[in-house]
Amino acid sequence: MKTRFKPKYNIKKGDLVVVISGDSKPRKDEKGNYEYKPRVVKEVLVDEGKVIVEGVNIVKKHTKPSAQNTKGGIISQEAPIHISNVMLWDAKAKAPAKVKRSRDDNGKIVRTSKKSGGVI
Repeated sequence: MKTRFKPKYNIKKGDLVVVISGDSKPRKDEKGNYEYKPRVVKEVLVDEGKVIVEGVNIVKKHTKPSAQNTKGGIISQEAPIHISNVMLWDAKAKAPAKVKRSRDDNGKIVRTSKKSGGVI
């Protein structure tokens, strides 16, 4: 993403998120309800607009032997997914929620859930 200004995302490293599209999206049960599984964000790649989420989009990487890895072989690791494919997890509502930015009493900007109104 080559833009003049860096985009601002509501997702940060260490946040709990839910994957809403792709292979790891939640499945419906018999009653039609979704079974969400919140996961931790390992890294946010701001320039690319992607995130690395723990246990999502696992790929196999073939490595040659090196000084750090004397054996080499096949390694499983997480690959980045687009930031639009994840939503922040609202622990109060126990569901994914949209986020808005607002100022608290001290004038500091905080992320607030639109669903429950709580600070994330």
